[in-house]
Amino acid sequence: MLLDLTHKNGQIKGKINLTASKSESNRALIIRALCSEYFDIQSLSEAEDTQLMKSLVTLLDMIGESDVDFRKPENEDENPQVLSASNAGTVMRFLTAFLSIKKGFWVLTGEDRMNERPIHELVQALQGLGADIEYLEQFGFPPIQIIGKPLRGGKVTMQGNVSSQFITALLLIAPELSGGLELELQGEVVSRPYIEMTINMMRYFGVDVSWEGNTILVKAGNYQARPIQIEADWSSVSYWYGFAAIANEVDLELKGLKKDSLQGDAVVAEIYKQFGVETTFTAEGIRVRKICPPELIEGTNFEYDFTNCPDLAQTVAVTCAALNIPAKFTGLKSLRIKETDRIAALQTELNKLGFDAEVEGDDLVIHASLRMPDSSGMKQSSDVQIASGHSMPFAKTKPTINTYRDHRMAMAFAPLALLQPIHIENAGVVKKSYPNFWEDVKLL
Repeated sequence: MLLDLTHKNGQIKGKINLTASKSESNRALIIRALCSEYFDIQSLSEAEDTQLMKSLVTLLDMIGESDVDFRKPENEDENPQVLSASNAGTVMRFLTAFLSIKKGFWVLTGEDRMNERPIHELVQALQGLGADIEYLEQFGFPPIQIIGKPLRGGKVTMQGNVSSQFITALLLIAPELSGGLELELQGEVVSRPYIEMTINMMRYFGVDVSWEGNTILVKAGNYQARPIQIEADWSSVSYWYGFAAIANEVDLELKGLKKDSLQGDAVVAEIYKQFGVETTFTAEGIRVRKICPPELIEGTNFEYDFTNCPDLAQTVAVTCAALNIPAKFTGLKSLRIKETDRIAALQTELNKLGFDAEVEGDDLVIHASLRMPDSSGMKQSSDVQIASGHSMPFAKTKPTINTYRDHRMAMAFAPLALLQPIHIENAGVVKKSYPNFWEDVKLL
């Protein structure tokens, strides 16, 4: 699907009912699957990843445990139940831990890109607790074979700079371990807000969890069933802040958000203050308005460590480039192993558009630039054209943004339509986290 995207008047006004948080939804689904009683999850995310998680845990519940032995099958004719996480990292990581304690004979696999994303740190930690997991192809990567069985509790050590999804996967099953879990995190802890979200949700469902220093303690016990309301997704909100920063006039109402959010990406409201965007909390969510025109922001400098909110980096990078703001982005290491290498993808697409972006290790640097390429790929030397109040050059032809099958690439670059018409390649990829994104764009 190649999408033509154009926005001519530079105004962003309207009301949007946001999709619910994928992060909260996926955690709630695993907790419900581990709970002895069913509970209602209100406003479950419509994201493709969440719907996949829901279908798989529902399937696992239907399969049950009565006909499965804890031992590895000796008969070659006894086939495992094969489950695919598709291209969903959260599903792969959470189910790796979940299936380790789910009585059965399982194979967990994914699409080609998913099977290129490392999982060894999580598998190693689970094996330390007694899990029976084997790699079926390449060591350290999916697909994996799992013999689900009760696991003992105990102490596990893990590097703090691994994916927070590895840590969350362990924590979610920890109450089911015979002696609970003592998880020691070594070194710098990345994406800390996602771990805190997990702990807060576990506490909400009655689990005793403490985090002091580098050690997280989870006591053995049972999740207690109670209904939960899923908040709207702050990661998805970031794209509307991207539009707001570039637009001339902004008056947006975004529903379903809370001031005391569990989501680390709620920091986007503070980040975009630097780009002249004001956030006001209301009874229904937030109101976003422009308080500083773009021409007063251009030329300022921006530097930020995205260790705790890596999913915001692409949107903010496009904003800085569009506003001609020199910027340095650090804390991006985890972006190398997402749906694509997001650092390399950002550099490629920004440079294609004539912005000056370079990669220094795992950092992204954006320099001031006033040229965009023409159809031959050569940068223009013509006068800069003015659009939407920005000093921003236009390509002679409508440029195509490659998404690399990454939903966040598609949505992060969408605000550039305020500056010139663009093509978004494989635009349907947004269904992974925000299925109605393009419909919401049309509303504005």
